[in-house]
Amino acid sequence: MRAYLKMTIPVVLFLLLGASLVQSPVFAADSPGGMAKVVYHADFSDPRRFSAMLTSINNMVTYYQNELLEYDVRVVFVAHGIRFLTDDKLADTPFASDDALEDRRSNLKGRLSALNSVQGVKLELCDITRAQVKLPKEKLYPGVEIVPSGVVRLAELQQNGFAYIKVE
Repeated sequence: MRAYLKMTIPVVLFLLLGASLVQSPVFAADSPGGMAKVVYHADFSDPRRFSAMLTSINNMVTYYQNELLEYDVRVVFVAHGIRFLTDDKLADTPFASDDALEDRRSNLKGRLSALNSVQGVKLELCDITRAQVKLPKEKLYPGVEIVPSGVVRLAELQQNGFAYIKVE
């Protein structure tokens, strides 16, 4: 019996260690398709919260790049999130700009643009939101893609293996 236990304990430890490694972020590219897939949900108006989200995204893609992992990171903008995709002040809409946003707009725009154009982070805006405030597509920042429904897009991406993140 003692010999059996001596042999079994290392095997169990090996299996537990292996299981924990599979769940670690280093192995995220082992997911179906061999790519780390993440979607961030931006439906809020707070520029400080948006700044925190941009920092989180940058940290994530930097990690994936340093580990030589392929990734598909997206941000789906719904409702108040539209404020971060245009220089239009959206006056007389529920999403109108305020001093807090205007003070940080240039910085946020630059960081978002770099994530999109340099790091390959995809930006997707709910067309229901855009149409509700009658914002012409030409007033959106370069790189913003329109999706018919933001919440439907979030559900589709999650069904296709994307991890869902919402910065609080």
